[in-house]
Amino acid sequence: MKTNLLLYVFILGATVSLSSNCSKGNSGGGGDTSGNTPVEAWVTRANRTLELAKQTPNLTFGTATNNFTTIEIDSVTKYQTVDGFGYTLTGGSAYLINKMDAASKSALLSEVFGSGADGISVSYLRVSIGASDLSNSVFSYNDMPTGQTDPSLSNFSLSQDTVDLIPVLKQILTINPNIKIMGSPWSAPVWMKDNGNSMGGSLQTQYYGAYAQYFVKYVQAMAAKGITIDAITVQNEPQHGGNNPSMVMSAVQQGDFIKNHLGPAFRTANLATKIIIWDHNCDNPNYPITILNDPLAKQFIDGSAFHLYAGDISALSGVQAAHPDKNLYFTEQWTGANGSFDGDLKWHVKNVVIGSMRNWSKVALEWNLASDPAYDPHTPGGCTECKGAITINASVVTKNVGYYIIAHASKFVPTGSIRIASNNGVSLQNVAFLRPDGKKVLIVLNDGGGTSSFNIKYKGKSAVAELPAGAVGSYVW
Repeated sequence: MKTNLLLYVFILGATVSLSSNCSKGNSGGGGDTSGNTPVEAWVTRANRTLELAKQTPNLTFGTATNNFTTIEIDSVTKYQTVDGFGYTLTGGSAYLINKMDAASKSALLSEVFGSGADGISVSYLRVSIGASDLSNSVFSYNDMPTGQTDPSLSNFSLSQDTVDLIPVLKQILTINPNIKIMGSPWSAPVWMKDNGNSMGGSLQTQYYGAYAQYFVKYVQAMAAKGITIDAITVQNEPQHGGNNPSMVMSAVQQGDFIKNHLGPAFRTANLATKIIIWDHNCDNPNYPITILNDPLAKQFIDGSAFHLYAGDISALSGVQAAHPDKNLYFTEQWTGANGSFDGDLKWHVKNVVIGSMRNWSKVALEWNLASDPAYDPHTPGGCTECKGAITINASVVTKNVGYYIIAHASKFVPTGSIRIASNNGVSLQNVAFLRPDGKKVLIVLNDGGGTSSFNIKYKGKSAVAELPAGAVGSYVW
């Protein structure tokens, strides 16, 4: 299902250092006195000697007299508002979490979704509508015996999800009631498809209306369970029919389905759930642009979603330029069994976190939240090497690279933050945010081959920081 990511090995150096030349002074504007403002720094090194570790002492703004690279933050220049950072809570992830003993499960969920000192404040989740390939089995919410159909959806049921997924979601909602949830289908019910198979095939036009109601019933049924679905994507990876489950859908088919069936059905049902298109790789931005070019379809669409198993993350900006009134979402990227911590940390922070945000995305999501030591569960034919952000072995949790990739953003950049301007360097990749509480956040990746010292400049004052090659720093003031 996925392509291998490039791996990198880097020489490691020192950690964050305090500026040796600091002076106090008023930064001017916004009530922010940069000279008196400490900069908290949290660092993960490529060699794992530091993992999201708070550095002491804090950095301090002052007058820097050096020749270091300067990253200047401009909080006046604003871009998109952030919805959140997180993962897909796959059926398999929910199964593993739900099997944990009560105390371990509570502690894990509090750490991942809580905002306490040890929490990483994950604020966005994607779930599958029916099974994904990382479910224990293949199912939809309206499965029928072979040869039978149910256009009225009288047999629609969330029963499979009531075992693990919904109980885990409810516990998460007690920790963060405001978490945003996106639903994505891997396939329509088999009886609606032209090949009668869970893998591949397309939705038969005669069932477009029924499938639109399937989405309506899903959103309403989840709401009845106390779970608000903020957004849905129409089809996960609509140009990849080799997964189990999967379904192929062309841009013309997706546009037709939205403008003539799904959009009107949501409107009639008075649903506020957003409709998001594409949900596939960055190598085909023409797919969402083609749909958005149709004003009858566009009226129902909130935006477009992307993965990065092919193409370049800058494709998001191309779609934004073509339709600046529509939103962008980055919804999936895996880390694999054969990946390295240093290589995956660098590639994913550069592309998924920094890259997607600098190219207008409202969310940055890694793939599965949890797997077991054998990279299970998965369906027959599903991904056999997808490494969870955490590994769960009974009730023992191990944090993997995906945990730190997201935590460097989710812990410090809450929902409602706004991306602000910062100059991006070749070796010091970065992105900056203004939080609802007025604090600023800068995420920096040292993409170079050696230790780098640099200035964080804000309102005329600078703080000096240092990152080893391949390290990530999150700075808050």
